Amino acid sequence: QVQLVESGGGLVQTGGSLRLSCAASGRTFGTYTMGWFRQAPGKEREFVARISVSGANTNYAGSVKGRFTISRDNAKNTVYLQMNSLKPEDTAVYYCAADRRTYLATSYAGVDYWGTGTLVTVSS
Repeated sequence: QVQLVESGGGLVQTGGSLRLSCAASGRTFGTYTMGWFRQAPGKEREFVARISVSGANTNYAGSVKGRFTISRDNAKNTVYLQMNSLKPEDTAVYYCAADRRTYLATSYAGVDYWGTGTLVTVSS
C-alpha cells in the first residue's frame, strides 16, 4: 500500500512558477514509476509527466514539454513537478500517481495509487 500526499498548489499569475511535491509513505517508493496527472473542471483527467524508478527517464505531455520538469528523490520518498511559464490553461487539480508500468505509459487507467490532489490556479 502506498499513500500519496501532494502539496505546493496555489494561485499564480500567468508566466509564474510553482513547485509541486508529492510525499509517499511506505518503503516501496523506489519500486514505483511516478507521475503527475491533472484534471480541469469539466474535463477528463490527463497525463502531465512521468518518471522512471531510477529517475533517469522522463516523459512529458506535449502541452507542458519545455516548461515543466519532473524529478524524484528516492531517499526522501518524494516526487516533484517544477512548473514554469504557467498559462491559464494549466489551471487544474494536479494528482500524483504511482504504478509499476513503464514511464512511457500515459493512460490514467493503469495507475495503482492516487494522491488526493492539489489545486493550481493560473490567473490571466
